[in-house]
Amino acid sequence: MAGHSKWANIKHRKGAQDKKRAKQFTRAIKEITVAIKENNQNGDPDSNPALRNAIQNAKGVNMPKDTIDRAIKKASGADADSYEQMTFEGYGPHGIAFFIECTTDNTNRTIASVRSIFSKNGGSLGTNGSLEFLFDRKGVFTLDKTSIERDWELLQLELIEGGAESFENHDDVFVIYTAFTDFGKMAQHLEELNIETKNAELQRIPLNTIEL
Repeated sequence: MAGHSKWANIKHRKGAQDKKRAKQFTRAIKEITVAIKENNQNGDPDSNPALRNAIQNAKGVNMPKDTIDRAIKKASGADADSYEQMTFEGYGPHGIAFFIECTTDNTNRTIASVRSIFSKNGGSLGTNGSLEFLFDRKGVFTLDKTSIERDWELLQLELIEGGAESFENHDDVFVIYTAFTDFGKMAQHLEELNIETKNAELQRIPLNTIEL
């Protein structure tokens, strides 16, 4: 029984890891597709900064190179999947404000799903723009410590030159925050420093938080 239980636990854990990996890959492919679509079907990362960033994020979740190449090729073609970016704003339990950003290939289904989630959890959707003032849009760059061979204090000075506003130093990663308008500038600055990002994205950072 003990051996069977151990195998079941390993199988369950592997299944959860595979499911998480599949979600990460799906998100990365959507990001690649949107980056190409919004830049006139430009599948060349050398002339498409958004695509370069999407590729870096795909590498950050360990997506194989051939999978990335296939995603770029498919997104650059005439039969590419059509994705739209949507935002939702509303209040959840305890009056917590939510600002949701998503990418979808079916807007009606996504609207229904988000509305259902809010309704089932005692929340309510608001109109677009009603809660935006509660969040600050920031560029957020995550760097893997193991890939950086620089003194952290000296690196911070270099990053400030690229537009860094603040930093977080965690066990295995460095996190850099920039103004929304400096996102592209920082991405280019990191390239010039030959530093690869584990993830880079624009986030809505709440101006105030409460402990539940």
